[in-house]
Amino acid sequence: MPDGELSTDGTELSMASKVKAFSTPSPIVEISRKDEPIMEKKEKDPRKIARKYQLELCKKAMEENIIVYLETGCGKTHIAVLLIYELGHLIRKPQNRVCIFLAPTVALVQQQARVIEDSLDFKVGTYCGNCRHLKNHHDWEIEIKEYEVLVMTPQILLRSLYHCFIRMDLIALLIFDECHHAQIKSNHPYAEIMKVFYDKATASMLPRIFGMTASPVVGKDASSQVNLPKSINSLENLLDAKVYSVGDKEELESFVASPVVRVYDYGPVNFGSSCSTMIYCSKLEEIKRQCIPLVRKNGDIQSARNTKKLLNRMHDNIIFCLENLGIWGALQACRLLLTGNNSERNELIEDEGILSDDSVCDRYLVHAADVFASDCTRDGSANDLSDVEILKEPFFSKKLLRLVGILSTFRLQPNMKCIIFVNRIVTARSLSYILQNLKFLLFWKCHFLVGVHSGLKSMSRKTMKNILEKFRTGELNLLIATKVGEEGLDIQTCCLVIRFDLPETVASFIQSRGRARMPLSEYAFLVNSGNEKELDLIKNFKKDEDRMNVEISFRTSTEVSIGLEERIYTVDSSGASISSGYSISLLHHYCSKLPHDEYFFPKPSFYYFEDSGGTICNIILPSNAPINQIASTPQSSVNAAKKDACLKAIEELHKLGALTDHLLPLQNSVLEEETLLVSSDSGSSEADEDSRGELHEMLVPAVLKESWTNLENCVLLYAYYIKFIPNPEDRSYKEFALFVKSPLPKEAERMELDLHLSRRRSVMTKLTPSGVAEFKREEIMQAQHFQEMFFKVILDRSELLSEFVTLGNVFLSSSSSTFYLLLPVILSNCENKVTVDWGIVQRCLSSPLFKPPVAAAKIENFPSDVCLHLVNGCRSIRDIENSLVSGIHLKYPEQPLLHAKPLFKLHNLLHNRKPEDSESNELEEYFIDLPPELCQLKIIGFSKEIGSSLSLLPSIMHRLENLLVAIELKHVFSASFAEGAEVTALRVLEALTTEKCQERFSLERLESLGDSFLKFAVARHLFLLHDALDEGELTRRRSNVVNNSNLFKLATRRNLQVYIRDQPFDPYQFFPLGHPCPVICTKETKGTVHPQSSCQVDHAKSEVRCSRNHHWLQKKTISDVVEALVGAFIVDRGFQAATAFLRWIGIRVDFQGSQLNSICAASKRFMPLSSLLDIGDLENLLGYQFLHKGLLLQAIVHPSFNRHGGGCYQRLEFLGDAVLDYLITSYLFSLYPKLKPGQLTDLRSVSVNNKSFANVAVDRRLHKFLMCDSCHLNEAIEKYVDFITSSPDRGLFEGPKCPKALGDLVESCFGAILLDTGFNLNRVWKIMLSILDPIKSLSSVQLNPIREVQELSQCYNWDLQFLVAKVGRNFSVDAKVNAGDVPLCVCSSNINRKEAIRTTAHQLYVKLKALGYAPKSKSLDEVLKGSPKNEAKLIGYDETPIDVTVPDIIGFENMKLQESLVNDFNPKTRSSKKTTSSGVSCISPGSRPFEVKAARGSASGIEPKGTPPNCSIVDPSCGIDSPSKGESHSRTARSQLYEICTINCWKPPLFECCKEEGPSHLRSFTYRVIVEIEEAPDMILECFSSPRTTKKAAAEHAAEGALWYLKHEGYLQ
Repeated sequence: MPDGELSTDGTELSMASKVKAFSTPSPIVEISRKDEPIMEKKEKDPRKIARKYQLELCKKAMEENIIVYLETGCGKTHIAVLLIYELGHLIRKPQNRVCIFLAPTVALVQQQARVIEDSLDFKVGTYCGNCRHLKNHHDWEIEIKEYEVLVMTPQILLRSLYHCFIRMDLIALLIFDECHHAQIKSNHPYAEIMKVFYDKATASMLPRIFGMTASPVVGKDASSQVNLPKSINSLENLLDAKVYSVGDKEELESFVASPVVRVYDYGPVNFGSSCSTMIYCSKLEEIKRQCIPLVRKNGDIQSARNTKKLLNRMHDNIIFCLENLGIWGALQACRLLLTGNNSERNELIEDEGILSDDSVCDRYLVHAADVFASDCTRDGSANDLSDVEILKEPFFSKKLLRLVGILSTFRLQPNMKCIIFVNRIVTARSLSYILQNLKFLLFWKCHFLVGVHSGLKSMSRKTMKNILEKFRTGELNLLIATKVGEEGLDIQTCCLVIRFDLPETVASFIQSRGRARMPLSEYAFLVNSGNEKELDLIKNFKKDEDRMNVEISFRTSTEVSIGLEERIYTVDSSGASISSGYSISLLHHYCSKLPHDEYFFPKPSFYYFEDSGGTICNIILPSNAPINQIASTPQSSVNAAKKDACLKAIEELHKLGALTDHLLPLQNSVLEEETLLVSSDSGSSEADEDSRGELHEMLVPAVLKESWTNLENCVLLYAYYIKFIPNPEDRSYKEFALFVKSPLPKEAERMELDLHLSRRRSVMTKLTPSGVAEFKREEIMQAQHFQEMFFKVILDRSELLSEFVTLGNVFLSSSSSTFYLLLPVILSNCENKVTVDWGIVQRCLSSPLFKPPVAAAKIENFPSDVCLHLVNGCRSIRDIENSLVSGIHLKYPEQPLLHAKPLFKLHNLLHNRKPEDSESNELEEYFIDLPPELCQLKIIGFSKEIGSSLSLLPSIMHRLENLLVAIELKHVFSASFAEGAEVTALRVLEALTTEKCQERFSLERLESLGDSFLKFAVARHLFLLHDALDEGELTRRRSNVVNNSNLFKLATRRNLQVYIRDQPFDPYQFFPLGHPCPVICTKETKGTVHPQSSCQVDHAKSEVRCSRNHHWLQKKTISDVVEALVGAFIVDRGFQAATAFLRWIGIRVDFQGSQLNSICAASKRFMPLSSLLDIGDLENLLGYQFLHKGLLLQAIVHPSFNRHGGGCYQRLEFLGDAVLDYLITSYLFSLYPKLKPGQLTDLRSVSVNNKSFANVAVDRRLHKFLMCDSCHLNEAIEKYVDFITSSPDRGLFEGPKCPKALGDLVESCFGAILLDTGFNLNRVWKIMLSILDPIKSLSSVQLNPIREVQELSQCYNWDLQFLVAKVGRNFSVDAKVNAGDVPLCVCSSNINRKEAIRTTAHQLYVKLKALGYAPKSKSLDEVLKGSPKNEAKLIGYDETPIDVTVPDIIGFENMKLQESLVNDFNPKTRSSKKTTSSGVSCISPGSRPFEVKAARGSASGIEPKGTPPNCSIVDPSCGIDSPSKGESHSRTARSQLYEICTINCWKPPLFECCKEEGPSHLRSFTYRVIVEIEEAPDMILECFSSPRTTKKAAAEHAAEGALWYLKHEGYLQ
């Protein structure tokens, strides 16, 4: 427990052991609950162990809001526990209000949650970190329903309140641990919660407030005599509570042991010029000075500024470690900074983590480490810390030597535990390493403790918890901690606390002292004896603490601090509200969610300038944001201006739709139903959704369901002759016909079907309408009996083994879903007329098998020459011939043998059993000779020709049923939209048939085409509809429309699932009229008949066919059918029909021509960039002349380039990717008509990928036109281009990493072409054929090497392993496999994890191929070479291109004229070293001269004279930002110059009045400004103004000259 809530008589120790038992929180979100059964549950009553003053303070807290001020260890948390217990009636379920307990750190949250769980019988939820699973109001509703006490960090509550996930009126009790952070002038979440959401005037129900603190003030000046009363009063005022403490200090002292405060001095430390530390500082300064010129080497100004800032921060930290730890400490700091990744490095030196040039910083660290390492090992000194025997300066600082001495003294005491507090993370890491490695300190088992948000992967929540647990148990006994360890940590066995770095505030002093909890503990300070300020600091802290206690007891003032009122932006529809303070972090969060990569990190940039009304903040947002810049109104301070501008930006982003109504980036929220249908359960994993099966009923064609009754005297049935054409003609087939009650649809009445038999034989079957046949009642009965009879023969032969078989019973109880008859027929002279062969029907039915036993027993007398003795009697030879018999045993050996053909076994004849272009082979019929007496006569007249025909009929009828289902779906389409009638039924059937059906067609190819069109159509719709959304959000919205989950929901709403065919035909589960299904499925028995487990088995025969035609369908299958139907409409009818189908199913893809014209017109804002490149050259490379050249310019602007008012190629890339995907899919679909669906998918993935497009960009030299401001990207492109041009036989996955921007460039250019042509895909198709030749030729088809090596390993049953490890900043990947008896291991590394794995896989695959291993199946390359080709064509395009408006040529020429006027401003300069003449396009021309001197050492200066600007409005391309649209604020040149120096980390400019002349009434002043430019060694810039009548005007003119020079020399963009 953090504050020693229980007495020291042993109870506290037993509770601590309980805490250990529950210390298992999740690293992100911890939900703690007690599920273990308890034999005898007793109610937990915290009052039993409470102290008197705790009960009194709890009673006070029940009456009013209070703040408990008690020293650490006095049991403040237990008072909070008592209060929760007493107010339990307000929060215990079923009440819907809760108690929220706030703690400022993760460690405290976890600790306090365990205390509450151990002390009370309430359900406790613990929340810290990102709470990724709590994304919206619904998620928090679930938590509030489940838990009664919610323990969390204040950031989580504040965020939930801002976005209206939690409302203040739901909180019954709000507890603030370490409540001193709630200061009226601070931005701490405690203060924000109270200032923004605790409104006594408007709230209907306010929570009870309870605060706890050991120091009611925080901050350096808060405890001064003047500010102390105001600080305490302000705390009370903000928390709406009164501070209470315990007046009887003796009572407290009986429970709490205060540590002894001791001061250990060291030194004195003299940092004079001759001391060793200063010598090293000089060396470091020299190294830094040598590195600074390298910063601007690449010309990327923003990166250079960031690099310089990072270098300065790094340099300061190394100096700090050198002064405080010595050479060994500085060396370790250098090594830590060199080995850590970017985030670790930035956090070690507490930097913002902005994009910078690591090579410069690495160079500095390497040289600095070399300097320290060489001195550490010089003169035979130790090579490593573990070898150090004697500690001395300068290797160890005096301060560190003093610390080592203290630790050496205290190590003799048993059970010693110590915490050392430092102020910097890099100090904690370096000091921890030193103490761990000194031999004579082995007693101390040391570790460091820093915040979990420090960016160090080694310091996760789990790691911090483990470290603290080890410290409590004694496995560790020394912690080096930053301020994260100061507040509230309950480590009751710690008896020594050392302040290595002195506390900065009295609060830090009190809090860190409270960590020494054991009796006779010591609180030690290390103080420089030569520094009087440090010596006085301890005394001042004690005085401040005493003054605090007096002020609490005897108030001296009622004055309070006044905080600035913050503006609030509220969304009425949701209740979400954002303060101007929170808007800053929210804006950063929004920018971080914009599309980015390793070369571009979107974040807002802030610029400030003075106006007559105050300070104005101008925000430049990333180029891919919907707004580029926004300016604040004039404010009293920089911070206030920043808040105002950020809130305005948030408001604008919300109005544009970039933020939801809960004021969250769209990426963080579930999209509302707009162009898609997504329910609230869409948060589940799509992969899980896709693999989940659901039971659906298959539709039975209506035309086959129409029945007749046996009561009708006459039944008219439509006849359809089934013609059999065998190939080769090695069999005879009896003529059969299909008879149905209703006529078949026209598309089915002449169905043709090729049935594949064994040995590559086939039978072509054709349906022919044959008129109407009239059946009398007796004939219908005979026909039904005949059909039942032959289905028993082919499907239920076991029933024929009995002596007597009854016919007709199945019709009495049949619940058949189909009604049709298949009967033998006789063709008339004309083929379209048939009559039933009643002779065969009646002869078969006259068989003794179907006669009663008595009638069958009558043996007829036949002459011996016309009869044979069978098992079941003497039978006429005529009856036996062409009949069905079965054999038993022999009695009459003299009889002639029967020449018999075995009865066939039914097969599915629909799947492909005949390879392409193969010849059919005759198969001789198989006969056997049998003695008659072994046989029984079963069915008279059942010839082998009838048997051959019957073997085909089930497959024919299965196909007919499926075709009729497709026709019914087509009728649904045609009734809903006109274009639905123009798709063929066979194409619909193809789209409804999955690969699992094993037929000779499936939906896969159509799905590929439909998928690409769907993405294109939705992308185009969203692109035009949402012109303010970035590429990432457009992609997310498109994904939400086209993902499987959404398509499944749309399909099932239209009942498409009933039409789908997803199982191969099993003849033995064929249940027509006369062969009823034995499995009767009802609502009650459905779960038993079709258990959930059966849907996971991917075997056709595992599915049971039931009477209701149920089958399992995966959600992905249903969504695939939607895409396949889109493809079917495209192939048969075109885009318009596919669009109509999408509209019918519920996906909007429509657009207006005016939307396109607006986007084309808006592209004019990119025209100022036309002066930076030759547009004509780029158009020639693309083979297209643009009407709207702004579109082309936009297509080449990388998001890192932000000097033109916003905008980049990403949106065009989104559109271009979609159209190229469709065009290339159409190309492959039409080029390879016989390619299998899986091969088509592989080929598509090889063709449509970023790397393929990147190679096109290099071949077309498009990279030379890319506008970007990232030196790292330029270097990566140059490296990749060099490899491509020098390695013509390269593999797709060889060489350096391909920058994504190259592929993006091709996609964005096609996006621009598509818009400029008015969506004329015919023109885009032709350009695609000419430009994408490297893809089109498909000269080397290479799949992903990871997949290739995995498939090869599976082929040979090898165990393949990829072992990934982080080594420094790179990922190292080892791939291991045992290829036969040869163990292979390949290793590679890359800064990108995926790239490292891909490279390793490629190298391994090459090795395996060299050993002779190859896949057993043909490679895709081999398949393509042997696959027939057609002419490639654009499939389905039938839209009318939109007439895009021609741009305003006059306006364009005027703009160019303005540019030329600007470029004519050409100031004259003269110099002894160089002559410069350059246009300055960012400063307007003027008329008054100024003088510039740029001095280098003692050389003569440059004295250029020119025309200064008379206007201080500067273009953003200068690196200085003009006011946003609609703002009229101008910036002074002086404020701009100060800003430039700050941005570049230069010293502030020095303004001096160097000359005054003239009489007093005509006085004139000449000013000079001096700027030191660090990037140019020994450079001092002096700019002189012309004489002006006021000092202000003269200084302004001098500053204008400095700005001109800086721009002129390239220091500004």
